Amino acid sequence: MGHDPLVNARDIRISVAASCHSILRTCLSVSFHIHTVLGGDAWVRAGYPFVSSTQVIAIIGVILIKNKRIPFPARQSPDGETGGAAPGRGGSGATGDDGGANAAAVAGGRTGGGAPPPQPSSTGVESLRERTARIRSHSIPGECSLRNLDLPPLFNMPKSQLQCYGEAVYCIGEDYLNKCAKGKSSLERFASVVAWSISTTRPALFGQAPFNPVLGETHHVSRGSLNVLLEQVSHHPPVSALHATDATENVELIWCHKPVPRFHGASVEAVIKGKRHLKLLKFCENYEMDSPNLLIKLLPTTGADWVGDVSIRCKDSGLEADLCYYKSHVFLGFGGSSKSVRGKILHSKTLKTIYEIDGQWDRIVKLKDVHSGEVTVLYDAKKAISGLKTPILQAPQNMWPTESATVWSEVSQAILNKEWGKASAAKQNVEEKQRKLQRERKSSGELWVPKHFTVTHTKDNEWDCSPLEQSVPPAPIIVPP
Repeated sequence: MGHDPLVNARDIRISVAASCHSILRTCLSVSFHIHTVLGGDAWVRAGYPFVSSTQVIAIIGVILIKNKRIPFPARQSPDGETGGAAPGRGGSGATGDDGGANAAAVAGGRTGGGAPPPQPSSTGVESLRERTARIRSHSIPGECSLRNLDLPPLFNMPKSQLQCYGEAVYCIGEDYLNKCAKGKSSLERFASVVAWSISTTRPALFGQAPFNPVLGETHHVSRGSLNVLLEQVSHHPPVSALHATDATENVELIWCHKPVPRFHGASVEAVIKGKRHLKLLKFCENYEMDSPNLLIKLLPTTGADWVGDVSIRCKDSGLEADLCYYKSHVFLGFGGSSKSVRGKILHSKTLKTIYEIDGQWDRIVKLKDVHSGEVTVLYDAKKAISGLKTPILQAPQNMWPTESATVWSEVSQAILNKEWGKASAAKQNVEEKQRKLQRERKSSGELWVPKHFTVTHTKDNEWDCSPLEQSVPPAPIIVPP
């Protein structure tokens, strides 16, 4: 008897579906980590064998595996609250207030409402089609929030996102920040600021993500005379503020970071909203700069690259720099260097180029004088981010209860001990505590406000954070000399 073509077609579809499913699970096992950017809110959640960050794969998944059921955990809304976090949810942290923003707003600026997400089937097992529909109900092309999806502690690094932000400032080998204050001319200082800006770009790691900070969480560390303080001033959307002062070098830093995830077919890009301000008080110079974006690629190859344009301006000296983070010599997504940076330093009024910048930010970045042709090393990543020292707790009695190391201590210890069940329970306890605080504030009509920063919104509805104190005090956690 001949083979039934319908049966063969069905077998082919099942085989292709299984292969696709295996590939997608592999992608998730890698669990793309947006280091120092998102705190786990907008990267692909590990633990589910389905990549939700690309609309193309999502649609293909529905077509190929439309009748194939996979044992996803059923998701329920806590206490019937709209837009809240599901109990025990992982990487996006515990539910928190928006710090004055619309509580229904998500990271991409989309407000709640519309049709409710699809409910799990009566069997208690969510099909791939149901899960795809639920994910798509929380997203729109270009912008999305994945805060209701889980990240098991297995894929967490034992530290908070605030700690990762702070490390870009206080964990450094060769001190590029101090070089900024020691330049003899405005041009020399500006070039040093450009080098310091590049030094805050750290390699994005695969496989692990930091904890998403809870509302009001702080991180306070000192390195020599440099004192650094961070606070999570909003949870949905995630907004982090940083203030650092160095009384010896007369340097002040003020940051405000709001990551916005955007989906682009086979990739997801973390667009970093907010400005960084570096003030050289001795010279009355204020430098304003932004950050590159992190691009997570799924097809044709997987990877994480810093991309986009960065501008650095100093109105006081009349100088500016334009940098571009990019991948060089790309052919169909293969080859080339994914950590390239190029740009120029120029006069703001005449737009006349003074220096050209070119290199790899994870290796060497060079500076070329366009007039003399002289080439010098602007930034050396090996000197900047090698031999880093781990911060130590010097004065535990002075540590705040909101300190990241305190908030996540049990979870971090369990992860280090590879006690995943204990880590999951401890993580749920942190999140449930935050949900309880939120319910109490809601019932009493209390409006949460940051303790160390004032939060305002620009005319473009962007976030701006200003420190309440003129200087940051010495911290109980220090970086050893």
